[in-house]
Amino acid sequence: MQQPEYMLGVDIGTTSTKAVLFTTQGRIVAQHAVEYPLLCTTPGMAEQDPEQIYQAVLAAISKAVSTGRAEPGQIALVSFSAAMHSVIAVDQDGKLLSNSITWADNRAGAWANRIRDELDGHQIYLRTGTPIHPMSPLCKIMWLRHDQPELFARSARFVGMKEYVLFRLFGAWLVDHSIASATGMFNLQQLDWDQGALRMLGISPAQLSTLVPTTHHLSGLAPAVAQQLGLAPATPFVIGANDGVLSNLGVNAIGPGQVAVTIGTSGAMRTVIDKPLTDPAGRTFCYALTAKHWVVGGPTNNGGSIFHWVREELATAESAAAKEAGHDPYDALTKIAEGVRAGAEGLLFHPYLAGERAPLWNADARGSYFGLATHHGKPHMIRAALEGVIFSLYSILPAVEDLIGPTTHMMATGGFARSALWRQMMADIFEREVVVPESVESSCLGAAVLGLYALGKVDSLDVIGAMVGSTHRHVPIPENVALYRRLWPIYAAIPKLLEQQYRQLSQFQRETAVTSS
Repeated sequence: MQQPEYMLGVDIGTTSTKAVLFTTQGRIVAQHAVEYPLLCTTPGMAEQDPEQIYQAVLAAISKAVSTGRAEPGQIALVSFSAAMHSVIAVDQDGKLLSNSITWADNRAGAWANRIRDELDGHQIYLRTGTPIHPMSPLCKIMWLRHDQPELFARSARFVGMKEYVLFRLFGAWLVDHSIASATGMFNLQQLDWDQGALRMLGISPAQLSTLVPTTHHLSGLAPAVAQQLGLAPATPFVIGANDGVLSNLGVNAIGPGQVAVTIGTSGAMRTVIDKPLTDPAGRTFCYALTAKHWVVGGPTNNGGSIFHWVREELATAESAAAKEAGHDPYDALTKIAEGVRAGAEGLLFHPYLAGERAPLWNADARGSYFGLATHHGKPHMIRAALEGVIFSLYSILPAVEDLIGPTTHMMATGGFARSALWRQMMADIFEREVVVPESVESSCLGAAVLGLYALGKVDSLDVIGAMVGSTHRHVPIPENVALYRRLWPIYAAIPKLLEQQYRQLSQFQRETAVTSS
């Protein structure tokens, strides 16, 4: 009897690394996640310890393999997904000179403004597909050059988190086209580092990793590492892509007009096209999946992080009571929000606690409740916060449809998809059916299927269709849609009216902030 064959999808995320062991037909056999903290000890800072994340990758893989009781020879491949926009400075020997500066780090804000306004930033965006924003490694490296000159001078390379992990495993500095396309330094047409961007930064291609397709694979693990992971040394490791584009693949949203909406720590809306395309107005990103698959869309900074903030800052008593009773605090808060009708009786929440990306691309944007009245209480504030995240994602839709035309199908994924309330909110605010795939770990499944394709085990990415079932379908509730349609113009107008005030207030906050110990 032939032994079963498995594939392992590994997602190096912002809050954790997840490893999911699948059969080659896409069924989950085992999974494991290892969490790690975000370091935010000074205003605008959002860093992580690369060594801690590397160890999390090892632990997640090892545990998923052992839990699934897979023998080393049964693992057909390991394939990676990873969060975008991280920057790590290393020396000539690959030793760390800095933490990983994550997408959420806003300290490059002033340089992002200057690049956009004074240094031909829009042309760089049109060539590279990454909007000029502090999330971008382009802006981060510019900030390092001018604000951390000693560190910049000592740095032999600037790499991302997945690059560091692969270097530790295989000793080579490699970056896939997908992660590279999210740096602001990768020319989408030439599939090479953009000379204009590098000239502005004062760096050379030798200070960045070698570019390879997302289908590139490596093998030859050190025997000790292979034993630790429970893998054969010859197991192929596929470099994979970024988590956003793989999430689209993982929910089978790769056809014309199909949209994937993800809410994890942050959130995004994405759709797949067959060639690179940038927005003349600079509102959307364009990232690579394969040579024939390009993903356009927009991210929001504020997704599940908003629900976490509500739990920790607005509803501590309710969360503590739920924990004491052995219940999930998020489920308890969701039930509270369900007691308020759609629209939170006219209370709006703009969820810009960490600035905002699409479509504002304004790191100075700040969160606010608007419309507070004496009849509003904590349940209204909880519901408005959840609605605000969906409104923020909905605001990206016009920019996407301006580029590609009308969208039709919507697939929802990420941690939020476990919540019936949030799923229904999305159907009502977007006014279309929302389908949730069977596996919420879409980036891991997308990575695994890309691995099958990379190794020639399947002829097309379309095989994903047979692997993605659906667990939930939500259709719009007409009375809720009517309420949201009345509120939407008010919600959309406020950020435009407050641009100057956002800038002034964020400057005040930076100047008066108390540094954490």
